[in-house]
Amino acid sequence: MIKRTLAVYTLLLAAVAPALAAEDTNAERNARGQSVMNKLSAGAGQPVLNKLKQDFPFLADAIVNYSLGDVWSRPGLDDRTRQLAAVAAFAAQGNLTVLKVHARYALNLGVTPDELKEIINLTTVTAGFPRAIDAANALNEAFDAHDASMRSK
Repeated sequence: MIKRTLAVYTLLLAAVAPALAAEDTNAERNARGQSVMNKLSAGAGQPVLNKLKQDFPFLADAIVNYSLGDVWSRPGLDDRTRQLAAVAAFAAQGNLTVLKVHARYALNLGVTPDELKEIINLTTVTAGFPRAIDAANALNEAFDAHDASMRSK
C-alpha cells in the first residue's frame, strides 16, 4: 500500500512539475520583459501596454514575455541598434503609431534626432517616398512629445 501511494505521488509530481517549471519560466520571461520596458521608457512605463493589459491581457503578456523578455533581451545587439532597426522596420511598414513609441525609446537611449532622420531617409529606398514622408511626420511628433516630456522633468 505504501509503495502504491508513493507511486501515485511520484506520478502526480511528474505531471505537475513541468507546469510549475513553466510558471517559473514565464515569471522569468516577464521579469526580463519588464526590465527591458523600464529601460526603454526610462521608467515611464507604456500606457498602450497598460491599456492592453485591461482589455487584451493575453496580447499584453505576449508582448512583455515574448517580444521583450525573449527577443528584445537577447544578447548580440545593443539597445540603440535594436531601436534603430525597429524604427526602420516600422517606418517601412507604415506603422506610425508604433514608430513614434520606438523613436521616443531611441531618444531615451541616446540616439540622436539626426540618426533617426537618417533612418527615415533610408526608408525612401526600402519603402518609397510616401512611407518616408509619413514616417518623417510621425518622427517630428515623437520629437515634440519627447521634448515636452524632457521639459516637464
